[in-house]
Amino acid sequence: MPEDAPRQIGTDGAARTPQSDAVRRAFTKQAELCDGLGSPFTAVLCRLCAGRLDERTAVGARVLAWPGEPIADALALRLAGGLHALVLGARAPALAAAYPPHPLDPEQLWQAIAAALTEHADRLLGALERHPQTNEVARSGILLPGFLTIARATERSLALLELGASAGLNLLWDRFHYRYGEREWGDGAAPVSLAPELRGRTPDLDAVVGVVARHGVDLAPVDVANADDRLRLRSYIWADQRERLARLDGALAIAQELALRIDGGDAAEWLERALAARRERVATVVFHSIVWHYAPRATQQRIKDALQRAGASATADSPLAHLQFEGVAGRGAALLTLRQWPPGSTRVLADGDFHGRWLDWHR
Repeated sequence: MPEDAPRQIGTDGAARTPQSDAVRRAFTKQAELCDGLGSPFTAVLCRLCAGRLDERTAVGARVLAWPGEPIADALALRLAGGLHALVLGARAPALAAAYPPHPLDPEQLWQAIAAALTEHADRLLGALERHPQTNEVARSGILLPGFLTIARATERSLALLELGASAGLNLLWDRFHYRYGEREWGDGAAPVSLAPELRGRTPDLDAVVGVVARHGVDLAPVDVANADDRLRLRSYIWADQRERLARLDGALAIAQELALRIDGGDAAEWLERALAARRERVATVVFHSIVWHYAPRATQQRIKDALQRAGASATADSPLAHLQFEGVAGRGAALLTLRQWPPGSTRVLADGDFHGRWLDWHR
């Protein structure tokens, strides 16, 4: 920290600077988000860190002097993920004893966190250097009716191209079981079962669908064959959301069975190559979910241009579709939208919860 940086001492004895105050606000903001997304445990953890982190540990000093933008960098989730990894990896028994399924005792939790900040500093500092990598399987419950819409309209098998795929678990959507009210789709014995709450019409699930190819790209792909990668992915599931963790584990098992591999690299460059080599007599489907706002504007435009060029040469025999489930500024939900070539028209199919908890089907 520069010697001339404004510096005050708070009532708790912790040093205060404009940046450390911004960090504390980011943790508080994340706590509010966790409250709204059904993770009271993570909300308490974030509020404890907001109020009690100090510079006496290397981890606390690194967090409070974070050189970037703490909200955009998901700083609170980096630290929460690092702590959860210690629990899942059985490295911190005292911390595990303060985590679900044990009853929540905020004071016990903070004491265990404080100890972990010192005893596992190297691992936590390493966790801070990695942007949270999530692969929310429940979003397939929003995406499925979109894929079925494409299959029904094109009467073609699907070749899938996922952008921002993480471990590629949503590429496996056809291997899951789904329930929408009284309607079901998929194998009832599948290791992943999804049942989003319906807030609108029941989507049309009648379609013959086959997946002939599944490929994905991510800047930092998760290797499902690597135990450390699997642990890191699991660590970003909030500790009190056991059903989410079970879904993730089920999907990871399918991915390992299929030896699914995700390419690393820039999404726009990868998509340009993939579209140039797309198969004939199948429907090529480019899709993504809650990743668009992470991409730089130049990358977004390059992706749009690549789709437009490919769409211009698409035919009824070899169609192209762009299915996206993404947030929209000013809305409390994400939108599922579909563009198909030919003819190149776009329509909104549904609103949905960011974590796939509910679906409001429009069509």
